[in-house]
Amino acid sequence: MKLKRFIAQCAAAAALAGACALAPAPLLAHNFHAGITDISYNERSGSTEVVHTYMAHDVEALLTNLYQRQFDLSDPDDQAVFRKYVEKQFWLADKDKRRLPLNWVGMTADAQSVTIYQEAPQTPAAKVEIIHDAVLTDFMPDQLNTVNLTVAGSLRTFGFSSSQSEFNVH
Repeated sequence: MKLKRFIAQCAAAAALAGACALAPAPLLAHNFHAGITDISYNERSGSTEVVHTYMAHDVEALLTNLYQRQFDLSDPDDQAVFRKYVEKQFWLADKDKRRLPLNWVGMTADAQSVTIYQEAPQTPAAKVEIIHDAVLTDFMPDQLNTVNLTVAGSLRTFGFSSSQSEFNVH
């Protein structure tokens, strides 16, 4: 990942975490549900990289609601449960509506945020024609997911919600 992109993603995650830390508890619990995803091509690896950041509180609430138990996202077994959910709710497709293979690279979680790393190996970002993002929108109707897609140096931003889970990007 290019240093500039990495710094931008860290800044976005820090802004999201900062908003969480400064917001009053009732706001966190009920009114502010957001995720940020960055999709960009890594020339060095030849792969399109996908980095998602969500509020830890929202992810934990979703998993508790789905499975009726507490989750520890530092536990590999609990990470696997969330991975299965994300892979069902987020995907990319080409012009023929075939899903692009997205490998799970890993995830990190702390008290403020959950960050997920995926990649479409040996796939330029220009191949992405359709983005489907329903992560957390099936659980929280007011969840808003912002996806930033960078292709050939041009940034496009898409807003996903419970009523808009898919975009044709071209």
